[in-house]
Amino acid sequence: MANKEAAALVGVAPINRESGSHIGHRKVRGGRHRVRTVMYMAMLSAIQCNPVFKATYNRLVAAGKPKKIAIVACIRKMIVILNSMLRDGVHWNSEITQ
Repeated sequence: MANKEAAALVGVAPINRESGSHIGHRKVRGGRHRVRTVMYMAMLSAIQCNPVFKATYNRLVAAGKPKKIAIVACIRKMIVILNSMLRDGVHWNSEITQ
């Protein structure tokens, strides 16, 4: 499964809301609601304990992103990392994921 497909399955992939000359905002929607809820709670813990996600979250908030958007971006990063780990059959290594 591709990283974009995995993020869309969880419901953290950005979806465009544009039509013709109307330019909307990207929002996350769809996917598995229960999985997204569990991943949200897991990310709240990971931001406090995991240096990779803590650095990503702090960088996004320092750049002016709202906190909830920064959390969803970190969830997407986690999904991509987990998908790559499953594909390659490797264990977590914080030096590789930064």
